[in-house]
Amino acid sequence: MEEQLDLKKENTIPDPWSLPLETLDVSKAEIFQSNQHGEYFRRLRQESPVHYCAESQFGPFWSITKFNDIIAIDSDHKRFSSDTDIVIGDQQAELVTPNFISMDEPKHGVQRKLVQPAVAPTQLSELEVLVRQRVGNILDSLPINEEFNWVELVSKEITTQMLATLFDFPFEDRHLLPYWSDVATTSETVGIEVDMNERQRVLEECLAYFSKLWHKRAAEPRKFDFISLFAHGEETKDMINDPMEFLGNLILLIVGGNDTTRNSISAGVVELNHNPKEYDKLKSDPSLIPNMVSEIIRYQTPLGHMRRTALEDVEFKGHTIRKGDKVVMWYVSGNRDEEVIENPDAFIIDRNKARHHLSFGFGIHRCMGNRVGEMQLRILWEEILKRFDRIELTGEPERVLSNFVMGYSNVPVVVHKK
Repeated sequence: MEEQLDLKKENTIPDPWSLPLETLDVSKAEIFQSNQHGEYFRRLRQESPVHYCAESQFGPFWSITKFNDIIAIDSDHKRFSSDTDIVIGDQQAELVTPNFISMDEPKHGVQRKLVQPAVAPTQLSELEVLVRQRVGNILDSLPINEEFNWVELVSKEITTQMLATLFDFPFEDRHLLPYWSDVATTSETVGIEVDMNERQRVLEECLAYFSKLWHKRAAEPRKFDFISLFAHGEETKDMINDPMEFLGNLILLIVGGNDTTRNSISAGVVELNHNPKEYDKLKSDPSLIPNMVSEIIRYQTPLGHMRRTALEDVEFKGHTIRKGDKVVMWYVSGNRDEEVIENPDAFIIDRNKARHHLSFGFGIHRCMGNRVGEMQLRILWEEILKRFDRIELTGEPERVLSNFVMGYSNVPVVVHKK
């Protein structure tokens, strides 16, 4: 029965080339869950790279789908604002959670700068030994020659442990972090029907927990975890008095450290199985791992889009974007732009200039923790190659329902020892 339902759901997604161009709506979460978004964006890049969708569940919006056009919008923060929201849908009025990625200058820069030391290069070099030890422990605990969900036992656990370290979060409660992250990104604002009242209740629990940590850190000497840096920052020490802003920044840092790396860890296993010659290439030359990490992050594009709002009427590539219009930068499309990336639909672990991608964004809002994510992926694959001959995909991976998080809920695998 489930298979029939899934098939029926997939069949409701039409071929994008059969639709009138003006009706093309790439915001539907089902397109991404069924992995059919590629052709939708291919058509937009070819026929309407700056595309206006007049009707969607999120209202009208512009789609920016080509690599260089996305950079142009992403770096024009004077005419395109992050201040309203960074996802395609609007937050509920009763749960508006400001955070520094959805702020314009100067406030954005002040708050970002204060927490940056937690992921500075000096901190990462100290973290590497700890991360390697934890990754090794996780891999050594895996069942051998027995099917399990890679997402649950590896992807989620690695990123959860890293998040607990960056927040100096009680380790015994660390599984709350991915739970809060999943609740935060499961929302009507990204195309998922949920009980928004229940979502609000859970996020208020998150706020209450972190508020206790804040008061504890504020009473202690400054350290290099996110909460301590906020609590001791001259410009942010009163943030606790604005609970929604505090919650917003918590969600930003949790999601930024969880969803992106988690789904890249899962995607690496999926794509190496779909491309066995690349897997063989990796095993014969482990020095390719850092380059492969960048290719995984490009190919997966963990966050599919970011949104801006026009602050004034803007003429862009022959179109008039009106003040107040939503402008959606589809990173998941820009990373497949044939005019910028050669053979972009191929997964190539020794690709030239693999770091030339949009997955971390561009300009002042470029992902603050990009090096943390790359480090976790690099260490993971170094440790995998020491232990396992192959991680075998044993079934069809299940993708999450979202137009924002490009992720997996289930990647069934069997690991084979060397």
